[in-house]
Amino acid sequence: MPMVLRVGVAGASGYAGGEVLRLLAQHPGVEIGAVTAYSQVGETLGSVHPHLGSLADRVFVATAPQALAGHDVVILALPHGASGPLAADLPDDVLVIDCGADHRLASSKDWERFYGGDHPGTWTYGLPELITGSSGAEEPLTQRHLIRNSRRIAVPGCNVTAVTLALGPGIASGLLEAQDLVAVLANGPSGAGRALKPHLLASEILGSASPYQVGGVHRHIPEILQNLRAANPDAEPTISFTPTLVPMARGILATVTARLTTTMDDDGPLRDAYTRAYAGERFVTFLPPGQWPSTAATLGANTAHLQLALDRDAKRAVIVAAIDNLVKGTAGAAIQCLNIASGFPEETGLTLNGVAP
Repeated sequence: MPMVLRVGVAGASGYAGGEVLRLLAQHPGVEIGAVTAYSQVGETLGSVHPHLGSLADRVFVATAPQALAGHDVVILALPHGASGPLAADLPDDVLVIDCGADHRLASSKDWERFYGGDHPGTWTYGLPELITGSSGAEEPLTQRHLIRNSRRIAVPGCNVTAVTLALGPGIASGLLEAQDLVAVLANGPSGAGRALKPHLLASEILGSASPYQVGGVHRHIPEILQNLRAANPDAEPTISFTPTLVPMARGILATVTARLTTTMDDDGPLRDAYTRAYAGERFVTFLPPGQWPSTAATLGANTAHLQLALDRDAKRAVIVAAIDNLVKGTAGAAIQCLNIASGFPEETGLTLNGVAP
């Protein structure tokens, strides 16, 4: 067990930053250092995050390299474009974990197309359960071994986590076609951040469901494709990806379909591939037959729940994944990576238990 680590959180006034602090507050191996913000500098943390009673008297300081100096770990919960310049001023021996998009993509062309501007660079990808070798092996290779030896880690996008976990074993095993993938997601608006946006007002969301970033333009698409190529280097994946805002504060329910590569009499081969791939994963639960994921069951937990079925007439598999976008989709993934890179047991400070109803 490593000694107690001092952790600074940049962008701590937002939803992701607040969730990082909630999880750090129950982590026995860390001491929370600087908490930084932009417009809330000088305000108390309790005035912005009243649910974080144990940290209520802490005061936000300006987001600057000086404020983050002297920390063992820095977690960045900043809008895209803000993490790169700040991280460049932090020492190489500091563990920096970016919850934003700046360092996820390996392709500068993908960055320029979907985000615009200069590519900030590529860090170790922070999805421990990402399959990076054939799931035909007894223990599939995963991204975990790269995280363990890294000091710069990029946490995945929340939608990406749900879709990647839903498709990874099927693509890696060769049982699912990588092309003509379809993903439709129900999303809580907290995934869009805390900034005031008219289309996210309660009066717009309550009693309504509406799609957004439709038609292949969502910024998480290249990241999903990147992950599927990691799972199967022979794959040339394509995906139709449609997120939908629904009136729940947090959570993602991803319904993903894929063509089968071979005729199946039942779902046994697919079920075996998913069971084998996730057998050793503490935070991914492949549910028993007939039990379907729900966002309520993963609320507040660092868990992903999965289930599948065959649509024989359509010759497709249907895989459903549920996560909490602020925990397994963001802050929980950051703490999970902190644990792996720092030598803590992977589950330290994290819970498998949701808070339903």
